[in-house]
Amino acid sequence: MPRKKKEPPGFIEVMRKLSKAGLKGSPQPNRPVTDDEAITTLEERVTKILGLVNTKNRPASNMIFFVMYDIQDNKVRKQVHKYLLKMGCYRVQRSVFLADLANSKYDQIRSDLAEVQEAYENEDSILIVPISTDYLTAMKIIGQTIDIDVITQRRNTLFF
Repeated sequence: MPRKKKEPPGFIEVMRKLSKAGLKGSPQPNRPVTDDEAITTLEERVTKILGLVNTKNRPASNMIFFVMYDIQDNKVRKQVHKYLLKMGCYRVQRSVFLADLANSKYDQIRSDLAEVQEAYENEDSILIVPISTDYLTAMKIIGQTIDIDVITQRRNTLFF
């Protein structure tokens, strides 16, 4: 008789198991970056962000929001990172994600992350910030050089 495949545990269940295993804070501000933490180039990230703004048929029930976190424990941080990607969030920076998801998914993410936050004693913080498309188009980048006007096609160039 063939064995039934066991469903992998959900995000909350994994976090409960980590908590029961005795999670302790592991402050490592200068932690090494692993391959799964690598992010795309700045230009690719900005193009993706602005793609949300320029989408013509965005469902009215969707919400654009950022999820930002400061999580000390490596295991918890990695699980939250994987969870956000699985839920459809797009990684903008190491601990900043952007999503354009249905309100129900927004509520689920908010609820799940709140439960994780309460699962163990910590000094972590998780911010979930709804944002309008107007604010996204007004985005300014400080640091690496990238021409937002070219990506947003706001600049008209004449060639002679």
